[in-house]
Amino acid sequence: MKEIKDHYFFMAKKEGYPARSVYKLIEAQNRFKFLKKGQRILDLGAAPGSWTKYVAKLVGRRGLIVAVDLHRLKFHQDNVVFLKEDIYQLVSSNILKEYAPFDVVLSDMAPKTTGRKDRDHYLSIDLARTALQLASHFLVKKGCLYCKAFDGEDFPALRMEAQQIFKAVKIFKPKSSRRESVEKFLFCKTKR
Repeated sequence: MKEIKDHYFFMAKKEGYPARSVYKLIEAQNRFKFLKKGQRILDLGAAPGSWTKYVAKLVGRRGLIVAVDLHRLKFHQDNVVFLKEDIYQLVSSNILKEYAPFDVVLSDMAPKTTGRKDRDHYLSIDLARTALQLASHFLVKKGCLYCKAFDGEDFPALRMEAQQIFKAVKIFKPKSSRRESVEKFLFCKTKR
């Protein structure tokens, strides 16, 4: 991913976040109010750690964030457990059972882009489906999922799959997401 040095980039640096992506979560939180003190959060694709750092403040000391990525976070905090894992292997392993159930699953995962929009779209949808699968296994009843995916041919099918698991599914495009970006977020509320 190329680094965009815009208003959000400089604001993130000023506020102590490793990346501008934190504002995509802050906007969702301001709109949907789904992150609360004391919650257990699963953060998929957590590195460099902006979302994790923001959520760690919100859930407080009684809360817990399990941050998963192939790359390390750029900070340490007492209420954060970091797992250096491939999310595809989390589906079949028992690693998350130790920390589950979760109140919220977050996913800002994106594939290594190839420049082929169709391929990048399918890879993104596959990551989002894996996040959806993990949410269906490890979320509490009435839990939430906030998940990124690239818009395209299979996005409506992903939304329909989410509607089978959650009572309400909304598509959200944060203002902090670049206008030309194909990323969209699914906010999935109230796991069935």
